Amino acid sequence: MLTIENLHVSIGDTKVLKGINLQVNAGQVHAIMGPNGAGKSTLAAIVAGRAGYEVTHGSILFHNQNLLDLVPEARAALGLFLAFQYPVEIPGVTTINFLKTAINQIRKTNGLMPLDAVSFLALLKEKMELVNIDQPLVQRSLNEGFSGGEKKKNEILQMAMLAPSLAILDETDSGLDIDALKIISQGINQLRNATNAMVLITHYQRLLNYVVPDFVHVLYDGKIIQSGNSLLAKRLEQEGYEWITQIT
Repeated sequence: MLTIENLHVSIGDTKVLKGINLQVNAGQVHAIMGPNGAGKSTLAAIVAGRAGYEVTHGSILFHNQNLLDLVPEARAALGLFLAFQYPVEIPGVTTINFLKTAINQIRKTNGLMPLDAVSFLALLKEKMELVNIDQPLVQRSLNEGFSGGEKKKNEILQMAMLAPSLAILDETDSGLDIDALKIISQGINQLRNATNAMVLITHYQRLLNYVVPDFVHVLYDGKIIQSGNSLLAKRLEQEGYEWITQIT
């Protein structure tokens, strides 16, 4: 599904990613962990198509298409979703209108008819129950005045509605209390299946107590230096990242 080969990325004169190799297949959940400044969010941003970065070498293939040739909207229509570490507020645009516009634009790009109001609202109600979101929240402007937990739940609602084949969740657990973390994790687990894939970017093992990944990768100084299963995340939780310097 997603193949990243020897990816090098710079911001100005600073090299941020220094040869990333990653293969994500359908049905898999990958966790990427690492200290601050390791390049985790940069990797997510590059895959999603955020401006301001220079890819100096390497390739990113998604469903056998070169993502580096596609604008962010085309990547989304292809089935890519990014949940932001810091979801933005969009005053004046309700969550309902935002979701309906996003879904129907993707459907249009893929040659499908737009959802009518009845079908859309039925789908929205189903997915709202999945992530425990109340009706008043989706009627407010997108993320405006939302708590940290509400913003993250709203991101999972968007993922549920858009049903991407690949979802990248950039520190979705950041700032969540234990109750919100459980709700978010429940939503993620219910959305994972044999035909989609997820990449979880996190500092902490606590999210992985609830969403057990198939693979864990340690990103350090712009490179993936070690990969393993969920036991690797538990070692990081116990020992921190200091031991990584001994194997670089």
